[in-house]
Amino acid sequence: MAINGYTNKLSVQPGETIKFMVNSESPKYKTQITKIICGDTDPGGPGFKVEKVNANVNKSYKGRKQEIHMGSYIKVEDNTKFQDITSFSLQAMVYPTTPEKGVQALLTKWSESSNSGYGLFIDEDGSLALWIGDGDGSVEKVSTGIPLLSGCWFFVGASYDAETGEVTLYQEARITKTNGRFSNRYQAESVTTYVKEAVNSKPCTRNDAPFAMASVLKNLPNGKAAPIYQYNGKIDRPRLANTVLSKEKMEEWIDNPAGIHVVAAWDFSEEITKKGIKNIQHIYDMSSNKLHGTAINTPLRASTGYNWTSEEHRFIHAPEQYGAIHFHDDDLTDADWDVDFEWKVPEDLKSGIYAAHVYADDEDEQDYIVFFVRPKRGVKPTAKAVFIVPTASYLAYANNRFQDVPSAQLMFGRAPVVQAEDRFLGKHAEYGLSMYDHHNDGSGVAFSSSLRPILNMRPKYRHNLSPSLWQFNADLHLVDWLTEKGFDFDVITDHDLHADGAELLSQYKVALTGTHPEYYSSQMMDAVEDFQDNGGRFMYMGGNAFIWVVQFHPDNPNIMEVRKNWGNTSWKALPGEVHLSFTGEMGSLWKHRNRAPQKIGGTGYVAQGFEISSYYRRTDDSYNPDVSWIFEGVTDEKIGDFGLVGGGAAGMELDIYDTEHGTPPHATIIASSEDHSSVYVPVTEELFFNIPGLSGDEHPRVRADMVYYPTPNDGAVFSASSISYCGSLSHNNYDNNISQITENVLKRFMSDVPLNKTVASLKA
Repeated sequence: MAINGYTNKLSVQPGETIKFMVNSESPKYKTQITKIICGDTDPGGPGFKVEKVNANVNKSYKGRKQEIHMGSYIKVEDNTKFQDITSFSLQAMVYPTTPEKGVQALLTKWSESSNSGYGLFIDEDGSLALWIGDGDGSVEKVSTGIPLLSGCWFFVGASYDAETGEVTLYQEARITKTNGRFSNRYQAESVTTYVKEAVNSKPCTRNDAPFAMASVLKNLPNGKAAPIYQYNGKIDRPRLANTVLSKEKMEEWIDNPAGIHVVAAWDFSEEITKKGIKNIQHIYDMSSNKLHGTAINTPLRASTGYNWTSEEHRFIHAPEQYGAIHFHDDDLTDADWDVDFEWKVPEDLKSGIYAAHVYADDEDEQDYIVFFVRPKRGVKPTAKAVFIVPTASYLAYANNRFQDVPSAQLMFGRAPVVQAEDRFLGKHAEYGLSMYDHHNDGSGVAFSSSLRPILNMRPKYRHNLSPSLWQFNADLHLVDWLTEKGFDFDVITDHDLHADGAELLSQYKVALTGTHPEYYSSQMMDAVEDFQDNGGRFMYMGGNAFIWVVQFHPDNPNIMEVRKNWGNTSWKALPGEVHLSFTGEMGSLWKHRNRAPQKIGGTGYVAQGFEISSYYRRTDDSYNPDVSWIFEGVTDEKIGDFGLVGGGAAGMELDIYDTEHGTPPHATIIASSEDHSSVYVPVTEELFFNIPGLSGDEHPRVRADMVYYPTPNDGAVFSASSISYCGSLSHNNYDNNISQITENVLKRFMSDVPLNKTVASLKA
């Protein structure tokens, strides 16, 4: 992994320019634009397939090392209002989550290079401290000496009197019945303290430092700044005064900062509207000085504050109770690398999946920086079929670290496969987390971004969650099959579907999903359902789809948000924090918003097992003339008892027919899987109680149902209902029953011939 990189956007259209950011430990490297067809290196499969593309960026480049500085914080540009301070007071409500980790910055104007300025910190021992630096080498720290508690709100305040040199610190736990992990006042008494102490130093405020919250910014030789002393936890209602305030006045300022001594009074709830947070990066100063700030690396907003009563769980209805921001020292939504080269995509480039292959003289030093070329807007496509690349799911699993989960081997039924990329990520936390990981303070990861190298969205990568392939390379099995079979198709991404909606899909007769389109925005859900209502023919080619509610950043769609609570997941949001900050809508499962996946694909997620895949068996109903055409040329009793993903077409994650959750009553189960191992179990959202007899070899609902049904206006839906389905397409040189079934459906869906008589009865 001595070379890696990313692009400024995942999807690009002909005529647009895409930018490439590259980190290279080699002094030089070369670039070759390639079209990717198959990323599977399994010797039993079709093999790794790429096509070289002529491009003016195919040449040598000077390599340079680019670093990632993770961690979220707020930066307020330096101002004379910060510099002209002599006496001052700092105050806020804080909710530390790792007070024991060492020095952490809360509210600072501190220069690390000159040891100058002032700042409110958590000290080495976890207690509140005020730092004073004169710029001549003298730094004095006054500490309360009593460590703060994690998961507990504190009123913290500090003042400095320039005339007397007196420093006063206030550290007081504010515990209510609902605002933290305690409700007993005993804890509050044990950590509440007050300190008054004189210092000899005067703070040098005319330093080169901005005012920062949750970090100190250290200047780098390249002109950028890196956060240090990063804070884990929440901050609410930070204030700065240019005089010494009493404790009573500080407390009054929490809700009503007023008077001539207000330098800044930041209100994190100010941007909350009825449709979410208007500008997620903007930090509003309600004082007349308007010292607004910028949030870096997307800390968690729509976060409960110190005064949350639990009576309202939707932040847009009680913004005054959501005045907190949760910072993490491992947040990352923009690696902020410099651009190495740009490419204007040719007007005649065919839609597809592409990459910039960057490589050094050492053949082990290489990377494929993946991007997707969609059809050009305003130009009618020539293809009848479109493949929807599940980029939202790619972001959700981006750089996941499942191999580090202690229960992984038990869950997988085997030892996880570990690739070079996994080992690299184990040593380089700065490449960011997936939405299945936890922050260093134990909270779940709610944001993911493509503005960083995504090392498991690369050809040749073999995912540790699967016995072979998962996500990107599993989807390339379908791309390879479409290519080998000679089907003309376009490629769009979830990002395109989110932005352009049903209008984009309506240009095609058939839309095909990837193997695992698990994460969907409301715009994407609407687009697919409207496409189906208007006669679009839909092929659901995977399993575990349309599950989690997500949204993309309104101004930067490279960033995606999720909030998890119920269901099969590795973390759960804190109480009161299930709604998405971008839009204000309820997050977690679509099923809990009465938009179950069965309504879109006819089947829904019911079981998982990351081990051996099984096969389908054809049902008696599949011989009905309305659906029997799907099996033309197929004589086998077992369907898909082979494949590159677990050795079968029915595996990994499975969906079933369920009319209670929205499967249309006229849908037909044409095949069902069987003979799953005991590693396969129902997913938690399908359970009421955990009892014996729920594993795959005992439970009748642990199966995949292959389903077909007509929709209005001569449309139809075909659902494979298994993640491993596409891994069977290339078996026996593409001559097999899974390939035949898929070809029968796609050809019929692409034709102008009416699908069957049932369509007429639906209209009636």
